[in-house]
Amino acid sequence: MSAEIRDDCCDVLVVGGGPAGIVAATQAARAGARTLLIEKSAILGGSTTLNGVNLPGLFHAWGRQVIAGIGWELVTDAIRESGDTLPDFSTWADAPHYRLQVPVNIAVYAALADRMVIESGATLRLHTMLASVQFTEDGWDVQLCGKEGLHRVRAGVMVDCTGDANAVALAGLPLSRNRHLQPGTLITKAGGYDPATLDLPAIEAAFKKAVEHGEMSRSDFQSTNNPVGTFLRLRGGNTMHVPGIDGSTSEGKTQAEVRARATLLRIVRFLRAQPGLEGFRIEHMAAECGIRETVTIHGETCITRADYVGGRVWADSVCNSFYPVDMHAIAGGGIDTRPLVEGIVPTIPLGALLPRDSRRLIVAGRCASGDQQANSAFRVQASAMAMGQAAGAAATLAATTGRDLRDVPIEEIHALLIRHGAIVPMSTAVAAA
Repeated sequence: MSAEIRDDCCDVLVVGGGPAGIVAATQAARAGARTLLIEKSAILGGSTTLNGVNLPGLFHAWGRQVIAGIGWELVTDAIRESGDTLPDFSTWADAPHYRLQVPVNIAVYAALADRMVIESGATLRLHTMLASVQFTEDGWDVQLCGKEGLHRVRAGVMVDCTGDANAVALAGLPLSRNRHLQPGTLITKAGGYDPATLDLPAIEAAFKKAVEHGEMSRSDFQSTNNPVGTFLRLRGGNTMHVPGIDGSTSEGKTQAEVRARATLLRIVRFLRAQPGLEGFRIEHMAAECGIRETVTIHGETCITRADYVGGRVWADSVCNSFYPVDMHAIAGGGIDTRPLVEGIVPTIPLGALLPRDSRRLIVAGRCASGDQQANSAFRVQASAMAMGQAAGAAATLAATTGRDLRDVPIEEIHALLIRHGAIVPMSTAVAAA
């Protein structure tokens, strides 16, 4: 376990407790760094818990595991505690990618995340956000905002796992933002009806007419074909779109939440007016609207679609990633999912996690440097966990030795990751071990 944080100083400050942040903080603390993890909400887990996307993946590619380590430990612990079973990853040839995600119980997963972080020796502060950051010669002077007010902390290295590069933005470093952002989704669970008794063609026709009259939006239901039927068959879930939002700021996130709930109310009113759906109701709604895309850093390396789908192994690759290019329609409904060619396993370079012209600052998760199509693939939870572990390892090695992140040999990062159960890209694993 790492030493306790004293005198408001830490070696590694991890900002954001989502998939990347949980793992980054645990890795840093287990490796001996004095670590502080802050999270703006009441619960760790980010997309898995707050957004209700409790399907961490993908950890396996083409029948073999390509991402492991601390994130996989948390996921499998949650499966075991809940009495659930893992998917059969050997059936990849006959199953779409989403069938190989790992459903976890949100309540159990969140409790285990708390335990893992705290038992690692890291200090956890929920309900806490960044107020300001300023770089000095020996690290970061950070002002935190908690319920009790403002509080200063000194950090040797800062790890931005906010998903929106909030720490990078406060540091005054440039960010990239695509002209058109992918829509968000508010995860729901619907009930009060029997799909087998419904006249779905008539309901689809009613939806089309409601769109023509401006009463509904085509994007309200995500699916390209049979949009209402898909929503009803899956009882909500990940089947609606909230376009035209930018969740990188509090103002933008407010608009996202308000629009998402307005969309849901519109759906409820429409469906309850349809024959057979008089008892339709929403039984559960995620606490937050899920955000797919906001900004990415100007990294020392930018991962392009060609790099990703070609399975490029960089000289400084720190982890694998695996997911189809998964572009959700900017307007209207639909998803453009493009599976990778069999055998391809993309990798993430350290340079994509390092903001250009920065010092002692690293990111992990969806704000890593990449173009829109590459980002649509590597933004997912398992890949974020792998990046988080790599960032936590690099941050520890830099902070505890007084080096800049760029001066830490990649072999040292790989060796630390392997000691903590991670899988590093195949071309460098032997050298790192």
